[in-house]
Amino acid sequence: MKDLQRFSSASTFRLLCMLGLVFTASRGSTLPKSGGQVPEPLRVLVYNIHAGKDLEGKDNLRRIADIIVASQADLVLLQEVDRNTERSGAVDQVAVLAQLTGYHGAFGRTLYYQGGEYGMAVLSRWPVTADTLYSLPVVPPQSRAGGSYEPRGAFHAVIEVPNGGIQLLNTHLDASPADHYRLQEADTLTRLVNQLAAQGSVLLGGDLNATPESVVLHRITEGRWRDAWKFCGQGTGFTYPAQAPVKRIDYLVLPSSLKCDSARVISTDASDHRPVLFVLSNR
Repeated sequence: MKDLQRFSSASTFRLLCMLGLVFTASRGSTLPKSGGQVPEPLRVLVYNIHAGKDLEGKDNLRRIADIIVASQADLVLLQEVDRNTERSGAVDQVAVLAQLTGYHGAFGRTLYYQGGEYGMAVLSRWPVTADTLYSLPVVPPQSRAGGSYEPRGAFHAVIEVPNGGIQLLNTHLDASPADHYRLQEADTLTRLVNQLAAQGSVLLGGDLNATPESVVLHRITEGRWRDAWKFCGQGTGFTYPAQAPVKRIDYLVLPSSLKCDSARVISTDASDHRPVLFVLSNR
């Protein structure tokens, strides 16, 4: 993947910003050889954990770990994860969750925050052999109250499954009411996932902050990519807000090589989102 290699010059950085493919690598980027098949059944959990706090703002990593273990998930895509921030008591949440669940863990930073880092994470039953955080830049840069800005990203992780390698792309898109920024992020995301797919199976998931009928979802799922819930979910799939969900904004998007056998939303108030569990198999 020549066009996804690391570059350091300012001119190349600007070019990659235009293409939407700027990234910072966390560890090696070599992909294991993929046999084109995933272990069956493959259980994937998508969960925005609200910086490890429940609806009352209480720290609750133990509850989140219990949910993960009870789900029997093989792969877990987490959003809103803290590492060593002041608000989370300087706790490395990925390390704690990995210890409590017995899973392998990897973290992708999108923002330095309160003396630590904030971003996304992956937990896996199998080793994580490579991970990279790709940025999803928007134009113009998005200001928030007080001039702050939360950059968005896509966290790529390669998992060494028993018969080869599988790629995860975990993301958390902009939460503004309008789609302006999300559409830019979605365009970068689709270019990225299409390029990564040339290296083997890719699962794309996360908190997209967009509902199923939105232009954003159409942009992401056009072509060979499919919203898994539409093919195997029962009911509305509402995940937010956790106490009384009214919309579906947490997703898993699949390539044509995989099928979704079942999907369910897990009822819990351990975060402000409810997690979604997908069970997959090969076509």
